[in-house]
Amino acid sequence: MSNIDSTARIADGAVIGEGTSIGPYCIIGPDVVIGRDCKLIAHVHITAQTTIGDGCTIYPFASLGTPPQSLSYKGELTKLVIGNGCTIRESVTMNAGTVAGGGITSVGDRGYFMNCSHVGHDCHVGNDVIFATSATLGGHCEIGDFVFMGGLSAVHQFTRIGPQAMIGGICGVRGDVIPFALVNGQYASLEGLNIIGMKRRKFTKQRLALVRSFYQKLFHGEGVFAERLVRVQPMASEDSAIAEILAFIAAGQHRALCLPEDGHGRS
Repeated sequence: MSNIDSTARIADGAVIGEGTSIGPYCIIGPDVVIGRDCKLIAHVHITAQTTIGDGCTIYPFASLGTPPQSLSYKGELTKLVIGNGCTIRESVTMNAGTVAGGGITSVGDRGYFMNCSHVGHDCHVGNDVIFATSATLGGHCEIGDFVFMGGLSAVHQFTRIGPQAMIGGICGVRGDVIPFALVNGQYASLEGLNIIGMKRRKFTKQRLALVRSFYQKLFHGEGVFAERLVRVQPMASEDSAIAEILAFIAAGQHRALCLPEDGHGRS
């Protein structure tokens, strides 16, 4: 049985899962579906065609499914889909998608979104991510699993961040970030690999040494980036993480990459 406070406003057509509690002054739109055993503490606003998975906790003044902040939006009913087990803290905002962008913004399972963080329209966010305070995504971003976004960081629209990357605080991210990367700086630059995160994912010393060697050859070797990229291709067979990084770069084709500051640019 759901527990709904008398001051909450639940529109006809909304679906509330078994065991979900909806606290004071929450407002739920008619096309919203909320899963089982969720907790909306108070003053939560959910609209558009928003679906929230089981076991999520949503704190006061979060606003989910609000219209995309895009000049192309003409009032269409679009979607926001949030997975299971997410924690969404105070004043988090997540916008629904645009028709031009596919009509859906998606967030995976077990995400932890700290206060004032923002997921823009048509973004696709993976599982087990952490967004620190005021981390912000522009529209159409793709964020992989286990990504950590530092506080006050901002990601430019259409940018990709690969799985297990770590973005430092107060970073402006303007280029794609390879999987397992560590980036930092006012305008984010590649500082190395997210070794702590890789250890947490049970990388052995041998694997870490191999991926580090690959990284050095690709980003700090001799010649231009295109030449180095060709030379390291055979290493894809040596470790799945290396194969994942190379596949990520290949999928981006001629997109800008977040690179080190030492002048070894992509050319």
